[in-house]
Amino acid sequence: MTSPDSPPPFSFRSIAIPAFGPALLFCIGEGAVLPVVVLSARELGASVAVSALIVTLIGLGSWFFNLPASLITLKFGERWSIVGAAAAGALALAAAGASSLIPNGLWLLAVAMSVVGMAASVFSLARQKYLTEAVPVQFRARALSTLGGVSRIGIFIGPFVGAGVMQFAGIAGAYWVGVAGMAAAAVLAVTIPDLVVPPAPDGGHKGPEPTLRNVAVSHAGVFLTLGVGILLLSALRASRQVVIPLWAEHLGMDATQASLIYGLSGAIDMLVFYPAGRLMDRRGRQWVAIPSTIIMGIALLLIPLTASFTGLLLAALLIGFGNGISSGLIMTLGADFSPDRGRGQFLGLWRFIADAGSTGGPVLLSVVTALASLGAGVSATGILGFAAAAVFAVVIPRLRHRRNY
Repeated sequence: MTSPDSPPPFSFRSIAIPAFGPALLFCIGEGAVLPVVVLSARELGASVAVSALIVTLIGLGSWFFNLPASLITLKFGERWSIVGAAAAGALALAAAGASSLIPNGLWLLAVAMSVVGMAASVFSLARQKYLTEAVPVQFRARALSTLGGVSRIGIFIGPFVGAGVMQFAGIAGAYWVGVAGMAAAAVLAVTIPDLVVPPAPDGGHKGPEPTLRNVAVSHAGVFLTLGVGILLLSALRASRQVVIPLWAEHLGMDATQASLIYGLSGAIDMLVFYPAGRLMDRRGRQWVAIPSTIIMGIALLLIPLTASFTGLLLAALLIGFGNGISSGLIMTLGADFSPDRGRGQFLGLWRFIADAGSTGGPVLLSVVTALASLGAGVSATGILGFAAAAVFAVVIPRLRHRRNY
C-alpha cells in the first residue's frame, strides 16, 4: 500500500494532451508549409538552387540554434520555452506568407525560414527535456517514442490540410495553416503542468549551473562513442527521404507514383512507434537500435536492385518499418545519458550531433552520386546503417547507465 504522502501512480493521460498536443499542432503547421517553400521562392524570382537553399535554411537554423536553445530553456523553463518557440514560429510563417506582398520579399522568406528552424530547435529541445523529467524512467522510451510518432503524424497530415486550404487561398493558404497550427500549439502549451522537482539529496544545496563546455568535457566519452552512432542514424534517416523520390525519378516514374510510394512508406513509419518504445522500456535500448539500423541499411542496399514500382515500394515499406521502430530512439538515448544537472546543455549538444548527421547524410549521397552514380550513392548511405548498428552493439552495453533499464 502507498502512504497518503506518496505521489499518485504515473498515468500518461495526465500529460497526454498538454505534452503531445502542442507537438502535433506545431508539426501540422510545419508540415503544411514544407512543400510550398520552394514554390514561394520561385514565384519571388529565385533560381532552383536558391530555392533549394531557402528550404535548407530551416534545417540549418535548427542545427546551429541547438546550443542557444539549451540556454533559452535553462533561463525560461520548459513550458515557456515551448510557448515562446511556437509563437515565434507562427510569427515567422505569417511573415513568410506576406513575403509576396512586399519588394525584395525573397529576403523576408529566407529570414522567416531561418527563424522557423530556430523555433523548431527550441520547441523540440524543451519538450524533450520536459518529458525526460516528467515521465518515470520505466515509461521513458514509450513517452519519447510517442513524441516522435506524434511529430511524424503532424508532418504527414500538414501537407493535406495545407493543400485543402490552398484550393481557396492559393499558396498563402498553406502559410496561414502553419500560423494557425503553431499559434494553437503555443496556446495549448500554456496548460502544460509545472514539473515537481524532488529535493536534492544534499538538502538542496546547488553549485553554479554547469556550462556547455563543462558538460561537453565531462561527457566526452558518451559524445565520442554513442554520439557517433547517433550521427550515423541521423544521416541514414535524412538520406532515405531523398533516396526514394530520386530513385523513383531514375526509374522513370511520375510525381504521383513517387508520392504514393513515399506516402505509404511514411504510413508504415507512423504505425509502429509505440510497440518499439514499449520494447525499449522492457528489454533495453539495443533491442531497437540495432535491428532498426540494420533493416534500413538492408532496404537501402536493395533499392539500386529494384527496377519497377512494386520493387521500389517493397523496399520503401521496409525503410518505413525500420525508421518507424527507431522513433524516439535518439531522444531516449539522449535522455538516458543526460545528467540531472546540466541536462538542457547535454541535450543541446546531443541534438547538435544528431542534426549534423541529418545535414551530412544527403551531402554524402550527393558527393558519391556525383563521383560515381546514383546507385553507388544509395548503397553508400545503406552502409551507414550497418556502421550505426555496429556502434550501438558495442557501445550501448558498455555504457549501460542507471537510467537505461
